[in-house]
Parts: sequence; C-alpha cells; structure tokens
Amino acid sequence: MSIVRKRTASQKAYIPANARDNQYILAEFALSDQLLSQLSSLENYYDCYQSLADLLFTLSNDYAITNSLLVANDKLVRVRYSQEMHQWQTSQQIIFYYDPVQHVLQNSFFDSNIRAKKITLVFLASGTDIRSGAANFHQRVEALLKTFAQQIKLPLANIRLRDHQHLTYDIFAKHKGCNESQAHKFRPITQRYASQDITLPTDLSSITYAIINLTVNHRISQLVDIDANSNDPFNPLYTYLTDTFSLVAKQFNLNNGALIANGLVPIVRHSLHEIVSKVGELQMLGYNPKQSPCGIVSKWKADELVDNIQLIFVANYPNGEEQNYAKFVNQIEQAMRLLATELEVPTDKDELTLRFHQHVAYNLLSDS
Repeated sequence: MSIVRKRTASQKAYIPANARDNQYILAEFALSDQLLSQLSSLENYYDCYQSLADLLFTLSNDYAITNSLLVANDKLVRVRYSQEMHQWQTSQQIIFYYDPVQHVLQNSFFDSNIRAKKITLVFLASGTDIRSGAANFHQRVEALLKTFAQQIKLPLANIRLRDHQHLTYDIFAKHKGCNESQAHKFRPITQRYASQDITLPTDLSSITYAIINLTVNHRISQLVDIDANSNDPFNPLYTYLTDTFSLVAKQFNLNNGALIANGLVPIVRHSLHEIVSKVGELQMLGYNPKQSPCGIVSKWKADELVDNIQLIFVANYPNGEEQNYAKFVNQIEQAMRLLATELEVPTDKDELTLRFHQHVAYNLLSDS
C-alpha cells in the first residue's frame, strides 16, 4: 500500500451502522427590563413567557422546525436520545429525551411568579439524516431567530447561539452482531457547514470531546479488595480504575481528559483557562483546546460506590486550527479496547458507550 493511501486511511474512523445522531441548538438571551415592559403584566410574568412561547411556536411552523421549546427557569438544558419522549427536571437541570425520527413537540417550561435571568429557546433536529442535514437545520434556526429578534425588538448581538451535536454508539457493537459500519472523517462543524456554503462567524468558541460511560457492576466492584469498615472503602477501586485509565490513555497519546466517579454530572465547556469545579450537582470541566493538554483529572467520592463512571477525552489543537477528528476517535477506541481487556469486560454482553460531542457557540450578527 502506498504512503498516500495509508495516510488517507488514517483520516477515517469506522463506526457501527446503528450509531445514533443528535443535534440541538440553544438560543439564549437575558430577560431585560425593556423586554419585560413590552410583554408582561404587573401581576406576574405569565404574559411575557407565553407571548415569547407563542411567537416561537408560530415561527417554528413557518420555518418547518417541528421540535421547539421555551425554557424560562434558568436550568441547564440537556438533550438525550430515547425511544420514549419525556422530560426530567432537577434543581439545576432540565433534560429532554426524544427520538428525532418519530417525536414532535412544542412546549414551554416556566413559573409565572418567578422572573428568570435568561430565556432559552431550544430547537431539536428531526428526521433520519441528522448529521448531513445539520447545516440546513442550523441555517433555518438562525433565520427564525432573526425574525424572532426583530419582532420583539431584541438586538441580534444579545442572542447567544449554541449548536450541539452528538454521535453515540457502543464501541463493541460488532461483538454483539452489528457487522455493518460507516466511515467518518469527523470534520469540525465549521468545515462541514462551509462545504454547504454556510459560513459561521470567525469569532466563535468550539470544543470537541468524547464521553464513555463505564457501568460499575458487581464484577467491576470486585476488581480489588474493599474494606467495608473503612471510612473510604472505595478508594482502592477508584485508585485502580484511575491508574488503569491514565495508563491506557497515555499509551495512545490521549493527554486531555477526566475520570468522574463522584455522582455528579460532568459538563464540559470551552474556557480560556482550565476549570475543574463542583457546582451543586454538576462537575464543571473547562478547557481551552488551543492550549497544551492539561493531563488526566480524576474526581471521586471514596465513601460511595457510583452506578456509572464517566471517562472523558477532550480534543486539543494548540496550533490554532481544528483538524479532522477521525484519528482522535480511533485513539479513544484503541484505548477503550485496551481498558476493556485490562478490566476483563465481556464485550459480547456489556456495552461501552461512546458519545462524541461537537459544540460551537457565538453571538448572532446581523450579517451572519
């Protein structure tokens, strides 16, 4: 095989044909005094929220966007795939579960007696070709937002748009009978959109990362001796898992990541400076992809055995330019295969689910 063919082949990753695509776009803006005075009564904030929701749903129909939501409770919005449509709220989060192929929803979430700090408009992609149709969906949402802003006299620059895209699959799907695969280059969002003549603003933030879910079943919990009478009985287990995770990551040159085993929900964000902090039920992880890798971070609670451990890898490009991420995905898969071997995971039964995230965020501009 020629050097050219080898190089080309290395720029592709082959993932199971049953992988799931998701895309959702958030548009956030502050609930200002001026906006309130336009839309709200003196008694409560119902008129404001309902007026915004009605306008959102009307424009969604005009722009052929079947799934849209208004959230005015200052909670972190997350979206996940599920064959059954439902939403789940905690004190800090609101999570929407849906199937982009079959579900249609328009709804609003607010307390008319409480003034939210910000309004979040949520747009969920639908159909069977989520990834190939992502640019068109983004373009339609942006056009809707321009009309929306015009009708409520909101400066476009006050709207922060966040485009979230996921691709989820079991690394060991082939071991369970899924023999078909599809090639992916995992190009950055800006490159994929540019290929369809959609140019995003240059002043944007982007981050790419993967989260692997490791279920802590009875077999995993028995990998090391645990002293139930100790104040920190699970410290040996988490230490062993961290050491193993770190070794396999370094072997495949993955030097930017985290192991989260404290029961918190990991939230990965673009940040100018590295951030590792606990915010209530959330484990915040801030990374600057343009800086050198910061190594492996590990967070656990030694007195509690969690149901799941999240293994996180964050892509970095210190040269300032994003590359195709196929090599990044291949490195992760190789590391996880070695991890499964070290932990003696039965790959024909247990799933090791990888969710590949690509995010971009920017403030809307009148000429964008």
